[in-house]
Amino acid sequence: MDADQIILLAALLLSLVSVVSSVTDPNDFAILDQFRKGLENPELLSWPPNSNDPCGPPSWKHVVCVGNRVTQIQVENVGLKGPLPENFNQLTKLYNLGLQRNQFNGKLPSFSGLSELQFAYLDYNNFDSIPSDFFDGLVSLRTFALDSNPLNATTGWSLPSQLQDSSQLTTLSLMNCNLVGPLPDFWGTMPSLTSLKLALNQISGALPASFGNLGLQYLWLNGQSGRGMNGPIDVVASMVSLTSLWLHGNTFSGKIPANIGDLTFLKDFNVNSNDLVGLLPDSLADMQLNKLDLNNNQFMGPVPKFKAVNYTYSSNNFCQSDVGVLCAPEVMALLEFLDAVNYPSKLVSSWTGNDPCGGQWLGVSCDANKKVSIINLVKSNLTGTLSPTIANIASLTQISLSSNHLSGPIPKNWTSLKSLTLLDLSGNNLSAPLPNFSSSVKLSLDNNPLLNSNESEPPPSPINNSPPSRGSQSPPNNHPSTNPTSRSYESTQGETSKSSKLLVIVVPVASFAAVVLLVVPLLIYCCTKRKDAPSQTPSSLVIHPRDPSDSDNTVKIAVANNSNGSGSGSRNSSGIGESHVIDAGNLVISVQVLRKVTNNFAPENELGRGGFGVVYKGELDDGTKIAVKRMESGVINSKALDEFQSEIAVLSKVRHRHLVSLLGYSIEGKERLLVYEYMPQGALSKHLFHWKSLNLEPLSWKRRLNIALDVARGMEYLHSLAHQSFIHRDLKSSNILLGDDFRAKVSDFGLVKLAPDGKRSVVTRLAGTFGYLAPEYAVMGKITTKSDVFSFGVVLMELLTGLMALDEDRPEESQYLAAWFWKIKSSSEKLMNAVDPSLDTKKEETFESISIIAELAGHCTAREPSQRPDMGHAVNVLSPLVEKWKPVDDEKEEYCGIDYSLPLTQMVKGWQEAEEKDVSYVDLDNSKGSIPSRPTGFADSFTSADGR
Repeated sequence: MDADQIILLAALLLSLVSVVSSVTDPNDFAILDQFRKGLENPELLSWPPNSNDPCGPPSWKHVVCVGNRVTQIQVENVGLKGPLPENFNQLTKLYNLGLQRNQFNGKLPSFSGLSELQFAYLDYNNFDSIPSDFFDGLVSLRTFALDSNPLNATTGWSLPSQLQDSSQLTTLSLMNCNLVGPLPDFWGTMPSLTSLKLALNQISGALPASFGNLGLQYLWLNGQSGRGMNGPIDVVASMVSLTSLWLHGNTFSGKIPANIGDLTFLKDFNVNSNDLVGLLPDSLADMQLNKLDLNNNQFMGPVPKFKAVNYTYSSNNFCQSDVGVLCAPEVMALLEFLDAVNYPSKLVSSWTGNDPCGGQWLGVSCDANKKVSIINLVKSNLTGTLSPTIANIASLTQISLSSNHLSGPIPKNWTSLKSLTLLDLSGNNLSAPLPNFSSSVKLSLDNNPLLNSNESEPPPSPINNSPPSRGSQSPPNNHPSTNPTSRSYESTQGETSKSSKLLVIVVPVASFAAVVLLVVPLLIYCCTKRKDAPSQTPSSLVIHPRDPSDSDNTVKIAVANNSNGSGSGSRNSSGIGESHVIDAGNLVISVQVLRKVTNNFAPENELGRGGFGVVYKGELDDGTKIAVKRMESGVINSKALDEFQSEIAVLSKVRHRHLVSLLGYSIEGKERLLVYEYMPQGALSKHLFHWKSLNLEPLSWKRRLNIALDVARGMEYLHSLAHQSFIHRDLKSSNILLGDDFRAKVSDFGLVKLAPDGKRSVVTRLAGTFGYLAPEYAVMGKITTKSDVFSFGVVLMELLTGLMALDEDRPEESQYLAAWFWKIKSSSEKLMNAVDPSLDTKKEETFESISIIAELAGHCTAREPSQRPDMGHAVNVLSPLVEKWKPVDDEKEEYCGIDYSLPLTQMVKGWQEAEEKDVSYVDLDNSKGSIPSRPTGFADSFTSADGR
């Protein structure tokens, strides 16, 4: 055989080897062929139609093989639409799968058995379900992404325990894919995990303790819908590798851990919109962060000097608004006390500002010199210990903390309180030793089982059991007690041992005789009365909103029965009554209860009247006020009932500190009632347009800026931060309600519509109020979230000018505020002439911010919806104005805003005049716009954990 023949034979053999090695595994080809045939647009793959050899040569586009087995499929963002084959997991050599950003749909096939799969990107598709065995056997998995898939939309799905077998997993991204329930606790078995992104789901419960064993760099748990995650965040302080920590939009509670500074690599820390409380630790202020977001919590004390590059801390309870300015010493002492008793929510919301004597600090009273003199927190469900810092309030005369759950010793330095006359700590669980208080201090320490009275010096007197009177010291009782079961300790000289021995014998005998002679007949009498008397109706209620620690996710209502049998709905000091708790389920409240708290809907409790019906003020036994909106029988039609149900449906799903809270509702017979938080300052409209007739102070520019920002944040939440996107459809100044602190909340959700997906509009019947309606809505009935943006722009114009959106009494050219404002806003001179005369426009800062607001109002009211910004932009424009702008001169802040010398009917008439100027399609805005809101400290858990 010559050389040419040898070369030819070798080439033939090589070609045969090549052909044999290139033939794709038949099963792999069958699966790819089934994948192609199931697609609606397979042409986008550019796979040869007559080839049965994906591995080639030439190989198919988007397919990578090793030998004759398919190891990779990469079709990112190709636009493919259709399902995956059910036997997809038979591609057993697959190790890298990139299907992200397509339109794959249907059921995800099980990936069970893909033991060589290391990378799987399934995110941004339309898979609608996931099998329970999906993660079985994925032992080599390193990166897995399933973001933005509508999996198990009705039931949701949870992370299976099989996931922990993927011990090499470093990146797990499952955002916005309907994860539900608490997180499992197996994370400690996954030491390789560095990135865990589970945001925008429906996860609930606490942070797992096993997180502390992870070397995570990214932890994103933000934006859980429903109540979100809760509990403390202490575990994150042990996650020292973190660089990005997003916890915003949940209901996490407790303090930021003091050792948060141990996270030396952390650069991005966001806890916006939670229920976190307390003083900010110094270690947080010292962290070199790129971004720090502390907005919308309940942080207290001074604002520290942050070393973060960008930081924001608005909507908290800081004592001062400026960075680095210290609180008053009395305030710090009280806040340290609050810290020691674990920040009960009622006190956190009440103890705000830098002057305990200038606000409504629950349980704190002051003397004529405006010094704190009394701390009275009896039966306040306090836990924790007593803080030594109370000794720094030298003006204290009385401390009453009885009937709580306090533990630990009484601080020794409390003996330095020279003005103290009464210390009542009975009914707790305090422990020894007992400090040696002055003889001028009346001590009451009974029912503290761990407190050994023998350790006190001098010994307590066993014969003084006079109950302390509030505000004065009770004189010693020098006669034998008739109630020997109550022990009241005093730091005075004890009786002789002979007297003590005699009392040991006499007192029990007298006690037994008293029981026989008094108690037994009383029991017989009570039993007889119970048989004869009709059952009493509940006379009051106390609403305790959803508690993050309550796994039932319900609202509890404490209903009290007056012991005197009175049917009055007012407070009764003589008959406190017996309380019990009933389950309110989904916010349902008995009509009978609402009749009691409104004194049977008495005319004197009427707050407002409109097309819907009448709004009444109700007062609970503890003095808390609520607003009850009662539909009149004359307006009960399908349209009104739809709005009634819409209000319940929306407000039971959304919660935010700048949306008025629905506390409950009642549907019994012909009665239709809604119960809201009480907003003491009423509607914004009366403060803008009727402040003179109501003898109110005009709103300052600072307050108007704050109100605008509050409304913008509430609307931003409705549009883009809630679990669904809503369109309000009736945003106006009469539907913006103000609290005692003039912070604003949006009300009236009877016309709310679900926003369409994307930028599409939805056509609906015309509703709302002329003057605020966007052109495309008024003319064609088309609405998007940009319709609300237009209404917000009109509200900004009202804040600027003090003029109503529509007023036929004005000259024709200015009757429609939005159109007239567009004509004059570009001229600085005309703009300043149009500004509300009650504002001081001479200050440079005021002029600058007015110009910015005018420009924003113009953008929001652009004719084309596409030219209007979203509410997030409005928040970004307003936030720096509120935080940056300061008045040159001190403003008068201490006024109530209502002249209580006026008859109630006259005030109500003024409110009605403010509403009669509005022309509403359904005329339901009057009563809704005048709904007052919850006082500070009531229903705290309804404040937002979602959004800004």
